Amino acid sequence: MRGDSNERDSNERDSNVSDSEVDFGRKIRILRLAEDRINGRIDVRTVVVCTILVVLSLFVAVIALGTGDYYIPPGDVLKAVFSDAPRFTELVVMEWRFPRVALALLLGAALGVSGAIFQSLTRNPLGSPDIIGFDTGAYTGALIVILTLGGGYYQTGAGALIGGICTAAVVYLLAFKRGVQGFRLIIVGIAISAILASVNTWLIIKADLADAMAAAVWGAGSLNGLSWAQVGPVLIVLVVITPMLAVVAKRLPMLEMGDDAAKALGIRAEPTRLILMVLGVALTALVTAAAGPISFISLAAPQLVRRLTKTAGVALIPSAVMGAFLLVVSDWVAQRVFAPTQLPVGVVTVSIGGAYFVWLLAREGRKQ
Repeated sequence: MRGDSNERDSNERDSNVSDSEVDFGRKIRILRLAEDRINGRIDVRTVVVCTILVVLSLFVAVIALGTGDYYIPPGDVLKAVFSDAPRFTELVVMEWRFPRVALALLLGAALGVSGAIFQSLTRNPLGSPDIIGFDTGAYTGALIVILTLGGGYYQTGAGALIGGICTAAVVYLLAFKRGVQGFRLIIVGIAISAILASVNTWLIIKADLADAMAAAVWGAGSLNGLSWAQVGPVLIVLVVITPMLAVVAKRLPMLEMGDDAAKALGIRAEPTRLILMVLGVALTALVTAAAGPISFISLAAPQLVRRLTKTAGVALIPSAVMGAFLLVVSDWVAQRVFAPTQLPVGVVTVSIGGAYFVWLLAREGRKQ
């Protein structure tokens, strides 16, 4: 009997087992796989929220693919995407509109993840790359390439990446004092951002009129005129960054507990923080290179989804889903609110994000 019991216990450990528990009133699904080698905690509320946001994002994407000077019903949009459709309908949907919608989803997800990384590292809802100044630094690098070197798309992307990384390095070094504290990083970043904003203005003033106007429009953050030529590089960069981020992202909750706690758990705090900062800056620079600096998505997405999911920390995947949803909605509004005139999507995100920023500052002030 004892042998049968041991054999049964061993078989149960080798099989997939799914239990559930209540964690502070929240239903958590616990997965144990193959002798507990893999343990996963799935928050049911988070899954539901992410699923709803994905469905809403796809719904807005279908609407965006169908609206414009040539209206296409949602059914015909789906036919053009998944099956045969009239040649002109397929041309409008797949060649003219689909790249823009795809970039809105991809870049929005990148901004959401970047914001989640920096808000987690700084342990502050204001710790967003556009507040800290990394967006501004990426814009400075891109402007130098555009206005002084006359670089093309790939050269501009490289300039944005170098500018963002250099800005992050300066902020990190100036904020470093026996480690990097979140509030000090934010204050230093705001100061560096103000300096770089002045440099950007000077670069535009000194440039030729045509180049200055093009740089100013691009600097507002716009998805207008983007095509499949931009989708490919964005996908490639995301495919390269995502596996690296998946490896180090699991250490974020440990860093949120403080450097001493992270070290006690075997985590090298500063090297891990530096790697995460580089990956976050790379995501921000990717967006800046593709569409210009798009503000406030990285600030708002992690906090909005955190309030919806009621989680204690900032999660990357929900932030990515929320960022994609916010940007695709903002871009659709930018296209249609003053149609046929199309606004840069950055104008919409700044308008909405500015109100959110004021509310966030007031909320943080009441906590003091």
